[in-house]
Amino acid sequence: MSEKPNPIQMQKFLGGMEYPASKDQIVEHAKSKGADEAVLDGLKAIPDREYNGPTR
Repeated sequence: MSEKPNPIQMQKFLGGMEYPASKDQIVEHAKSKGADEAVLDGLKAIPDREYNGPTR
């Protein structure tokens, strides 16, 4: 089981993300920035909706 990433770790891989964005777009962006499995798993766990920013 991987360690749960903290929000600062996740935010590092969301730099340059254009919003609004869907959950899938956010996961793909983080993957393209080299996010590790813990970060990707954390992002995959967020609700499937459109986000207007990194905190909303």
